[in-house]
Amino acid sequence: MLQLTKAEEEIMQILWQLGKGNVKAIIGCLPEPKPAYNTVSTIVRILESKGFVDHEKEGKGHVYFPIIKQQDYSNQSLNKLVDNYFQGSFKSMVSFFVKKNDVSLKELESILKEINKEQ
Repeated sequence: MLQLTKAEEEIMQILWQLGKGNVKAIIGCLPEPKPAYNTVSTIVRILESKGFVDHEKEGKGHVYFPIIKQQDYSNQSLNKLVDNYFQGSFKSMVSFFVKKNDVSLKELESILKEINKEQ
């Protein structure tokens, strides 16, 4: 799976949230200052060429929708982060975040309970 630029990822986040939408709807979800219509349209077409988005014809325009699940992209991005910065060790990554973010014992216990619930 290809890595997305920051702008592409921002558009994908909106499409994952909307489920589907035209360029105007996507722009409506973006913060001020709003980018130009052509800019967003170009990014959506790039996402389509990368295989993240598809479209269906609706009237004179197109409605775009994600074809890659957010969870799949998140997993791939996290794995890449772990491989590139923590030598493939999730333990090293968690240890790093615990130390840098001053996580309390209570927060760690809460995280472990959450993990155990999911198993």
